Amino acid sequence: MGLALAVVRDVREVRAPTSPEELVDFETDVLAGFVLARASAGLADSTIRGDVGHLDQVRAWLGKPLWDMEPTDGDAYFGRVLRGVPSGTRLARAQAITTYFSYLELRHQVEIHAMTGRVVACPLDEMNRPRGAKQAKLRIPPTAAETMTLFAGWSAELATCRKYAPTARNYAAARLMAEVGLRVNEVCGLDLSDVKWHLGRFGKIHVRHGKGSRGSGPKERMVPLINGADRTLRWYVEDVWGHFDDDHTRPGAPLFPSERCNGDGSCSRVGDDALRRGLAAAARDHLPSWPGALTPHVLRHYCASQLYHDGMDLIAIQELLGHSWIATTMRYVHVHRTRIEDAWAAGQLRAARRLEGLI
Repeated sequence: MGLALAVVRDVREVRAPTSPEELVDFETDVLAGFVLARASAGLADSTIRGDVGHLDQVRAWLGKPLWDMEPTDGDAYFGRVLRGVPSGTRLARAQAITTYFSYLELRHQVEIHAMTGRVVACPLDEMNRPRGAKQAKLRIPPTAAETMTLFAGWSAELATCRKYAPTARNYAAARLMAEVGLRVNEVCGLDLSDVKWHLGRFGKIHVRHGKGSRGSGPKERMVPLINGADRTLRWYVEDVWGHFDDDHTRPGAPLFPSERCNGDGSCSRVGDDALRRGLAAAARDHLPSWPGALTPHVLRHYCASQLYHDGMDLIAIQELLGHSWIATTMRYVHVHRTRIEDAWAAGQLRAARRLEGLI
């Protein structure tokens, strides 16, 4: 069996000179290709715009194509220019650079070497890459008793409040966030037709504008109306919604309308600020002992924690909340008081009983 010899070319050899105009055009084409590739991967436009914005900032500082960036440039940029910048910005910019260089290495390494003689290598390594990770802020939700106190006081307020319709709307939206863990923007984006009473045992909500993973765009899901959410929505639709609009069949009618109307006289959609303000005011009036800010996202954490406490498994909670990763769901589950100690004591008691008769 014969062996053939191949000619091995040194990758540092420059094959042909390139004019500055050709390099400018090539750099523009490469960035356009990067945008198209990220769009093909399913990333949301806002995420892609954010990455390109970060790359533009670095390119303006560097003053030359990004593929010319050296580790020493990375040291100077993150060590001096971004020294006092918030960690989230530093991490996002570092991630954009790393992703872009991965793209260059995969798609254009040969071309860049042929035009410039440069071997593409990411300027960020284990020595100068910004440390840390963007973790969700820890949100300890109220207990079940505290939440019941909040909603009981809020419900009683409906009988005497000056503006019944918006107060009842805010109350129903908050109940929905606490019962099935909807995000506040998901609540705002619901249409009346998204409530599917005929699906499942309790009915379901079609969430069309769910948050996708890692900026991948809206992610739809069907949320069952468990945990009392069916009763909340039936009361709201039958007794409250008509105070805003009298046409249940109008296409695109929002489930949670605003007090303001559109140009054609139809109700516009409530904004998340109104729901946040309503919840904050209710917490101030009916749960004054709560030490922190009670936000819609805290109610989402409360929902996950309560369902887990009541025996729902993490996989089901993950599907309900619309998380792509179970690790995200685990950050939403909080235990109160002595649950861990009680579980440990119960385990010790079971172990002791197994040893009975052996000692």
